Amino acid sequence: MTDAPSKKDPVTPGDTVPPDNQTPTWTERKARTKGLSQLTYEYFERARREDQELRTSSSYIERDVLGFPTWPHETIRNLAIASFFIGMIMFLSATMPPHLEAPADSSTTPAVILPDWYLYWSFGLLKLGFLNPELSILGGEKLMTDRMYGVVANLLVVGVIAIVPFLNKGSARRPVEQPFWAANGVGGVIFSITIAALSVKNLVPDMLSPHVLQDLTFLLPIVGACLSYAVLKTMREGYMFELNRRYYRLRPPR
Repeated sequence: MTDAPSKKDPVTPGDTVPPDNQTPTWTERKARTKGLSQLTYEYFERARREDQELRTSSSYIERDVLGFPTWPHETIRNLAIASFFIGMIMFLSATMPPHLEAPADSSTTPAVILPDWYLYWSFGLLKLGFLNPELSILGGEKLMTDRMYGVVANLLVVGVIAIVPFLNKGSARRPVEQPFWAANGVGGVIFSITIAALSVKNLVPDMLSPHVLQDLTFLLPIVGACLSYAVLKTMREGYMFELNRRYYRLRPPR
């Protein structure tokens, strides 16, 4: 068993670290590599060169200690910060306790039951019973119940949203390039807001009458879509729409 070479012993070409006069330069290593290896060498060699130039031109003296150990320095500091914030939370909860309502009663149903705010649009579609037609052929009866009608409305709206990407396969990147689809998007956003307002109409009964709110639920999206389409059509001239369309035809986006 041979001993490892000491610092004073010369390093032979068979060792792990070659001598300085046999170490390949950056240009030689770059010429020997291809693809990802070449890119890796370029990155690290460039970073090493920039760091060496910065250290040479700077008066900063590198110290032996570059960081503090996790124990006890970092641990004690983190415990002190965590203890401070926990103490503040406990102090606020002791001085300003939250008001607690009466315990829930399983035998009674609250007057207002609402889903989470991001499901208001779906809850509003369940309240479209006033649109459920009464067919004279059925003797004035409805084809389906109002509850089932709301479920069908949800399926219809979700189906339309899901099929839009298959209908519009253009390469437009800006609303002005396709005003029709952009206007449909604006109308859909407005409709989600108005149908959400319809779902909570029982919370604000005195602001608008039910019939006015029902009319605005469907009129406002149409008005917003028409205005968006008109504005985007007028913006085409300043946007140089024809020039951009020819450019994307010659060089389609990747």
